[in-house]
This record gives sequence, C-alpha cells and structure tokens, in this order.
Amino acid sequence: MKRPLALRLSALSAATALAAAAGIALTSPEATAATGGVTGYATQNGGTTGGAGGQRVRATTGTEIHAALCGRASSSTPIIIEVEGTINHGNTGKVSGGSCNTASGVIELKQISNVTLVGVGAGAVFDQLGIHIRQSSNIIIQNVTVRNVKKSGSPTSNGGDAIGMESDVRNVWVDHATLEASGGESEGYDGLFDMKDNTQYVTLSYSVLRNSGRGGLIGSSESDLSNGYVTFHHNRYENIDSRAPLLRGGTAHAYNNHYVSLNESGINSRAGAKVKVDNNYFEDSKDVLGTFYTDQRGSWQVAGNVFDNVTWSSPGSENYPAGPNPQSTTTVNIPYAYTLDAAGCVPDVVRRTAGAGTGLQVSDGNCTPQTPAPDPSTPTTPPPTTPGPTEPGGTNLSLGAGADGSSKADGTSYGNVRDGNPSTYWSPSGSTGSVSVKWGSATSVSRVVVREASGATGVVRAWRLLNADTGAVLATGTTAGTATFPQTSLKKITFEITSASGTPRVAEFETYAS
Repeated sequence: MKRPLALRLSALSAATALAAAAGIALTSPEATAATGGVTGYATQNGGTTGGAGGQRVRATTGTEIHAALCGRASSSTPIIIEVEGTINHGNTGKVSGGSCNTASGVIELKQISNVTLVGVGAGAVFDQLGIHIRQSSNIIIQNVTVRNVKKSGSPTSNGGDAIGMESDVRNVWVDHATLEASGGESEGYDGLFDMKDNTQYVTLSYSVLRNSGRGGLIGSSESDLSNGYVTFHHNRYENIDSRAPLLRGGTAHAYNNHYVSLNESGINSRAGAKVKVDNNYFEDSKDVLGTFYTDQRGSWQVAGNVFDNVTWSSPGSENYPAGPNPQSTTTVNIPYAYTLDAAGCVPDVVRRTAGAGTGLQVSDGNCTPQTPAPDPSTPTTPPPTTPGPTEPGGTNLSLGAGADGSSKADGTSYGNVRDGNPSTYWSPSGSTGSVSVKWGSATSVSRVVVREASGATGVVRAWRLLNADTGAVLATGTTAGTATFPQTSLKKITFEITSASGTPRVAEFETYAS
C-alpha cells in the first residue's frame, strides 16, 4: 500500500541524513549567467537571451532584486541580477518605479523583459517565496533553489507555486534549478513549475523537482489551451504524486529525464496535448505516461525509454495509461537540434548535473558531464565586487553646492555629504532614504563618487542615482563607490538608498563633469 506523502518525505529525509553521514556534500560553486547556452523550445520565437549585454547587479535580498528591476532605464533594459544568500518574506518588499511592477512576499517579474536571475557565490535560496512571471518575455532563471512555497497556511506566496508563469509569457529558460516542497495540497503546497494563460516557448533543463504532490502543469483547466511549446530535459522528478507534468493542450518535448517515485501518475497528456517522450528513465513509479483523471484524451510519441519497475493501472472511463507496452499515438515534429544521451545512463548523468549548486555541468550527449564554455552571449565583465571608489580627475562639483534629502537621523546634516570632510556624514532616519546635491543653474555631470563613513563601509546594499529634475534613473548599483553615466545637464542629482544592512552613513557625495 502506498504511504502518505508526509511519511515518504520522512523516509527520504532519513536517507539524506545517511548520505550526509557518509560524507556526501553538496557544493555551490560560483556561477555565471547563461552558461552552456539555451536549449529546447526556448531557442525558438527569436530565442532567449535574458539580460545578456546588460548591467550586472548583485542582490542578497528580495527587495534588492526588485530594486534592480525598478532601477533600469526601462522595463526592457537588459539586466543580470546575481543573487546570493536566502531570499524570504522578511527581506522581500515592494519597490516602485517606472520599469517594474513588484509586490511584497513574492519575486515579481511582471510586465518586463530581458532579465537574467542567476544564483552565485554560496548559492541562492528562495525560502517559502515563489517566483512569479507574468506578462513578461525573455527571462532566464538559473542556479537557484526555491523551496516550500505555500498557497495556504503561513506564509503564503505565488499561489503555492515555486515558479509560476501566466498571462502572455514568452521565452523563459529555467536551468539548473532545485524546486522542492514538503508535501502536497493538504499540507498547503501547489505546483513546482506551472504555466498557464498563454505561456509559450519555455525550457526547463538540468533541474530537480522533488517532494511535492504536484510537479507542474501546462494549462490551468481544460479550456486553457493556449499554452505550449515546452521542453523538459535532463531533469530529475523525485517523490512526486502527479503532474510530471500535466499537459492540457499544447506541444511538449520530454527527453533524457529521470523519473523516480512518481506515486500516482507522471506525464499526463490530455485535452488534445501532444508530447514527444525520448530516452527517459522511469523508475519505481506508477502510470508514468497516459491520460488520467479525464475523458479528454491527449497523445504521445515514444522512443528509447526505459521502464524500470513501473506499474500500470487498468484502463477506465477517465484513466488511459500508455502501458504496460507504450506505443506512439501521434507524431511530434521538433524544430530544434538536440542530442540524446542513451536512456540507460540517464540516472547517472542527471544525478551529476541536475539542480542548483552542481557547477552548471551539462551532458555532452555521450553520458559524460562537462563544464561548458560560456555562452557567447554572456557578458565577459567580471562580477560586481565591493571596491573603494576610484579617484576621478577634475573638480568635485559638490563642494560649495546645496544639499537636501529625505528625513535625516538626529545629529547628521545633508551638508555633510558635500563639505569635503570624510569624518562627517549624513544618515537617513531608517535604513533607506535619499540625499541630493543641487546647484542654482544647470550643471553637467557624468560621474559621481559616494563614500561611506568609516565603520559603515558595505552597509549600503542597493541604490539608484536619479536626475532629480526629471526623475530619470542615471545609474543603479549594490555597493557605494563610483558610478558613471552619459553626461547630463541638471540642477539637482539624488542618491537614493533602496536597501541597506543597517543605518547607512554617507560621508561624501562627490560629483564630477568627467
């Protein structure tokens, strides 16, 4: 008799503990955006490049992620957001701006394009916090863990989906991700990877989906048939009750995936959906392919798969398993090139390559993991660091200028940022705020240097530089220091702190013509 999901999770946790005791550890090496290149259906419809060619920004909180999106010149300005640390409800707030539409309690990628979100350093974990992609295009999510996102109980986020896409979404590549829950719907969780309401051209590659009642879906109902063109390859589905995935209409391609412990059903093609199922390895599972829980049939094309200890139920009025001897019921034409690993080696190669923190390794098509050369579209500039400000030439235009800003902490002054004395400083009344330098007539500026006071270096974690005359964003960043931008004539320039690890102390806000 099949055990409840909670009991199966307990058994799996025990196995994980034994592995740890045996000295097996997960590593989280540094990653670069879009390593290895996009694959599958995400290569179609013009391709998926994410934020390639854009500014690279480091974020350690959800608020900083939102601030990076909101700090762009427009909602389509390319950006690569490098995420490190744990992102949760406590550090994810709404940030406003003309280039974003964010919300608290969820990473909101809404009405935007040309964005890469990549885990770096010791890793990026979205803890009980989902990633919501809506009315957006050209998005890459890579090397992240999203865990325990709930739709009921507390806290809730993203309708219970780890990664959810809906409402006119195009060209998304999710790669080397770990998506996991700690139970099913009765425990408050929903899907790990959901696509609905006209979402198309998506690839999920080299990822782990585990410990959930629902792996994911394409289409929210039998009438939501505008989704499709989705590729799933080199993923590991483990301890999933159903929806691995569920397809309502549309076309999908599943190849070189390892499915283990699919407890009720696996790939569920229904309502006219078509799926090509190539060289996958199904293990210790039930009803891994077919049409289930409806009389609206879907179809499949199968070749090269291994069925290892797979059981099949008897056909019924709403139950149409493909086995015990799966045969093709349609033909699916795949428009992109791909190389198949032999199904027999899939468990090993997927174990070594899939999930966050695996070094972004991929298979070479011969069952051998490799670390690929960077994608040519990946920027070659180094990741952001925390440098001291470089010394610009010319005259510091702030000396003798005016200053104002948002509420200041007791004992500090706006004028301290333009007095040339690094021992005096301005602080906001909290962890965020703004300070401005202003002139009586238009002044040309193309470079600023922001110096934090002694003992407060690194407190500023995200900022925007604004043309206070027009509100235009001149530059954004995650550490104080030097910022350059096209020469701009203005009467007032504002340094706005949107995130900090404590109370910032700005000693000098220097401005230069060149």
